[in-house]
Amino acid sequence: MEEKKFVQLKKDELNVKEFVKRNLGKGRISSVGIEYTPIGEKIIISTTMPGYVIGRRGEKISELTRVLKRQFKLENPNIEILEIQKPEFDAQSVADEIAMMLERLGSLKFKIIAYRMVDKIMKAGALGVELRLSGKLPSERAKSWRFASGYLKKTGDTAKIVNRAGAVARTRMGVIGVKAAILPADAKIHDRIIIDDELKNQIKMPLFVSDVEEKPAKKTKRKKRVKEIPAEIVEVIEK
Repeated sequence: MEEKKFVQLKKDELNVKEFVKRNLGKGRISSVGIEYTPIGEKIIISTTMPGYVIGRRGEKISELTRVLKRQFKLENPNIEILEIQKPEFDAQSVADEIAMMLERLGSLKFKIIAYRMVDKIMKAGALGVELRLSGKLPSERAKSWRFASGYLKKTGDTAKIVNRAGAVARTRMGVIGVKAAILPADAKIHDRIIIDDELKNQIKMPLFVSDVEEKPAKKTKRKKRVKEIPAEIVEVIEK
């Protein structure tokens, strides 16, 4: 019974998240989180457009709260808004923006859209970015295109800090899948070596005093030169 309750709880959470994203609009919501507190349910919405989500004098928040109570049977939902300071580092915002641009401009301009987005993310200071577009691009046969720049870990513990997300664009040619992976500038990479002036000075200067001491030069044995005996003395000796 406990397993069924847990599965049902997760289903309800997924329905709430999808409803909030669909209600507030594509490209405006990055993520929706739900926390349970003693006073009720806390719904955390991460967005790049907090003013649009809140609405004039909090109209949209009040309406969303009433709908969540009535439709999803939540006792006391409290909505909290988190503003994303750098949308270039948020993979979900990037994927949604690319999907909306493909729907608006068409799938034939997918290379221009992808290259501009990669350049925009790298200029913002990201360590690495990878975009994957899959679908009928540009022919009728489905293909997968990859656009990448910078440093991006694929395996190991460092791969867990890579921000990944996906979106779907519905164009005239068909459905196009968009995947974005971004390594932000403030990511802590354990095996990363930063070459700065301090490291250069450490390389140039020895770490221990013993390395500075000059070793005494080895004394080389000089070969004794044999003096040549004058010819006159040799003649006298032979006589």
